[in-house]
This record gives sequence, structure tokens and C-alpha cells, in this order.
Amino acid sequence: MDLFLLAEMGGRTVAIDADQVHSVVDIGEIIPVPRANPCVRGLVALRSRVVTVICTRIAMGLPVPKQAAKRAIITNIDGHFYAVLVDSLEDVAPFTRLPLMSGVLLEGGWRALGVGMIERDDEPVLIVDLSALIARQSLAA
Repeated sequence: MDLFLLAEMGGRTVAIDADQVHSVVDIGEIIPVPRANPCVRGLVALRSRVVTVICTRIAMGLPVPKQAAKRAIITNIDGHFYAVLVDSLEDVAPFTRLPLMSGVLLEGGWRALGVGMIERDDEPVLIVDLSALIARQSLAA
């Protein structure tokens, strides 16, 4: 069994491998970065570190709600810290990692992020790869 953080991202419950999670935080004031990719909301100072804030919904091509997300998963990708905004955070729990079922169609940006699934309460939950989300926003820049 592997440990996963369950979160709501883009209106969907997802599982994130705990190895990709440095911490979870509430985001304060975000400083905009001129001419940055639209999914880069800006920069924030966290624990004496400058962190790039990524809007998951924009990166995935999903509508952004009027109320901006303030919860984030801090991840370290290639030595850089990112705050990946999420709708909400649920829990950390062990699950058995399963492959994506054949015939499962992932729409839009989910296709690039989905790397497997878990079952929670007999419901499938998509495992997403945060490094794929960061790569996706980097390529779009």
C-alpha cells in the first residue's frame, strides 16, 4: 500500500502520492508576475522561500470560480518549490495503487495528469502526477 493525499482539484476528488507532497498550506498574498503564463498566479513567500503559485484550474483549461482557491499543496519539482492550488484538502491515507482501467476516457487536461487510480469506498479516484502538471504549465509558457 502507498500513502496518498486526497484533495479536490478542478472539481474532482484526486489522489496525490505522498512522496510528491512537501507540505500543505493556506496561501496568503500572491505577488503577480508580469508576462507569466496565465496559470502562474504569481509568487508567495513561505517559510523564507519564494514559491511559484500554480492555478490548477487554468493549467487544466477549466473554469475558474469567483472565489479564488487559498489552499495549496507544496511540491518540489527539479529543485524548485511550487504551490499547487486545490479546491480543498481531505485526508492522507494508505491505498493500493491500481493501473488506469482500460476504456477509461480522461477528458482534457486530466489525460496528461492521470497515472493510475485507487478505490475509496468502492469508488475510483484518479491518481494525478503533480510533476506532469508543472511540466504542462512550463510547456505552455
